Amino acid sequence: MTAQLTSGDLPPAILVPPPGPRSRALAETLRRLEAPGINTLPHAEDSDPPIAWLEACGANVLDVDGNVYVDLTSGFGAAAIGHRHPRVVAAVAEQGARLLHGLSDVQPHLGRAALAARLVALSPVPGAQVYFAVSGSEAVEIALETALAATGRPGILAFDPAYHGLTLGALAATSRPEFRRPFTPYLHPHVRRLPFGAPRAELAAALEGEIGAVIVEPVVGREGVLLPPPGWLTELAGLCRERSALLVADEIFTGFGRTGRRFAVEAEGVVPDLLCCGKALGGGLPIAAVLARRDLFAVWERDGEALHTATFVAHPLACAAAAAALDVMDEERLAERAAALGEALAPRLAGWPGRYPAVAAVRGRGLLWGIEMRRRHEAARWVGEALRRGILLLAGGPEGRVAQLVPPLTIARPLLDLALDRLEEALAAL
Repeated sequence: MTAQLTSGDLPPAILVPPPGPRSRALAETLRRLEAPGINTLPHAEDSDPPIAWLEACGANVLDVDGNVYVDLTSGFGAAAIGHRHPRVVAAVAEQGARLLHGLSDVQPHLGRAALAARLVALSPVPGAQVYFAVSGSEAVEIALETALAATGRPGILAFDPAYHGLTLGALAATSRPEFRRPFTPYLHPHVRRLPFGAPRAELAAALEGEIGAVIVEPVVGREGVLLPPPGWLTELAGLCRERSALLVADEIFTGFGRTGRRFAVEAEGVVPDLLCCGKALGGGLPIAAVLARRDLFAVWERDGEALHTATFVAHPLACAAAAAALDVMDEERLAERAAALGEALAPRLAGWPGRYPAVAAVRGRGLLWGIEMRRRHEAARWVGEALRRGILLLAGGPEGRVAQLVPPLTIARPLLDLALDRLEEALAAL
């Protein structure tokens, strides 16, 4: 089938009120075939199903009913360089013609070594090595396992709110009770929690004793887009050093330019002991990694089979895509572009709470912005009104009140301005 989206900077074009009949039919098929845990279709009879994607290119998505949207989600942040970037497509095609699949951790391939070298070179962790993973959640698992094994202390300090993934180890550090509740008896029992941005005295008290790992999102992402108080990350890093606890920076969402720096920790010059990255790294393909000091990763050294690996770890296609994505990020200076766009948009976004009664607060950095609505139903209505105007937007956080503006870092400025025009129209309609 020939691609219908020949450009990634098209304005919205709604031909059929979404969700259209084909999207509805596909949703019903999936409702019958997929388990409810992975199928998040609404259960209420009067709730609309989601649209179904057919294509995506640049900042555009085409649904199965022929509607064109501007994507302000970047596919959960994974399409940071835009959907279907031609450099990534070419790299994947070339790699697929040569080596489609390898032998995981047993016998490496050239692309894996090349990507490892790239990541070590750009790592904010000095003297780093790379531990590849398939997903962000798995990267968090590896980081926590490494930290606990290296320190010999079982405790983890995590923050509220925070999202670190839903696999069993990462889930213990994720803050939202509704995620943890069904599995509480089986989660790591030595997790302490403090509010994100907690004062020094509370941090110091929590770090007494058994804490071996402190895991933090330098900017809280999915759970509300929260910026740390000025100097707070630096203070946290200093306390970790004083107490010999290892600082784990979860940059799955914020890494590779999203907040205007390659990594968000760089805003305060913080050097973590371990850093988790993913999402944007793969240019649309699944890959993640942990960067950590060589002496910490030494805990994994042993004879025999690897203690933590996966069939598709450092997959040849994903490594090729990641190398191409890193090239695009560097050549197009996307971190700097995100910083400049964020500064340019900030005055407009900052005026929304005064102009629109439903908006309680706006916060963000670079091209990661959270629009906090006063009520959950207003956030849901805004997402729906935006969809009808051709804008893809997600609302989440613990109460579902924070909509996230997470456009591709490559989005054209006129298209971004047009998307904001449509969002303002949707706010005015609430």
